[in-house]
Amino acid sequence: MRPVDDDRSLEALGLAEAPRDHPLRYPGAWPADSGLLAGDRLLPLDRLVHDDRTPVLAVGSNASPAQLRRKMEAFGITSPLPMVRARVTGLEVGVSAHVSRLGYVSASPFHAPGRVRELFVIWLDGEQLAVIDASEGVPLPHGNYTRVRLPSSVARTGLADGTTLPGVFVYINRHGVLHDGTGAPRVHPGQRPLLTGLLRDSARLRALFGATPEEFCARARADAALCDRGTRLFAEERRVTLAGLEEYAAAQEGSQQTGSPGTGSSLSPPSM
Repeated sequence: MRPVDDDRSLEALGLAEAPRDHPLRYPGAWPADSGLLAGDRLLPLDRLVHDDRTPVLAVGSNASPAQLRRKMEAFGITSPLPMVRARVTGLEVGVSAHVSRLGYVSASPFHAPGRVRELFVIWLDGEQLAVIDASEGVPLPHGNYTRVRLPSSVARTGLADGTTLPGVFVYINRHGVLHDGTGAPRVHPGQRPLLTGLLRDSARLRALFGATPEEFCARARADAALCDRGTRLFAEERRVTLAGLEEYAAAQEGSQQTGSPGTGSSLSPPSM
């Protein structure tokens, strides 16, 4: 007999494919609603706020249950992880100014006053937070991301039960974000259209990564040095701008590097 909760499996929900395995599908499939990620299942939640955990706003593949599961499995962490759908005012999902070693160009938030997005808050315990921090390169002096707490005046995060969180953490890219040609940060459109446009607009990028999104992903996944070269090229071609959140990073990054509670980690998976 089929298990009663079989319809809550990631496979049944269409959430089983991780972007790290399918880079052209970045940021991966997100849940339709809030849920508790428990192994390979997304179960109903009994509450939306978890005061004993750290609220982290997911703007990219950290909102993909399959990606989160893969990150946790790498360190043998099996504890359930609440994922809560939220309505966020003041942020937009931009394009990180670096090429990931997983074969894609990932997302990073930028300040967009008045803009409203439906995103996910993932509520992390200490072990889970250390894993996600390490995967984003937070503990490394030259890692791609830093974790920053934004107050509700900058990123108003409202939940379905009427709660507005007083603050929420986000990962912002230390390289900056890509602009749209006018100097304003560009919105991440999904991996295939993003790579199509980036390759079309740069002969130097095509020389490094090929002419198609498929070639880009294959070459990036095979060569970490090439990813670093692509990251430098974004800056050399003056495609990079600020996210408008750097002042919060500057104020907080020092405490992260010195190991404040909940921020330090000895874990060291490859930075994305």
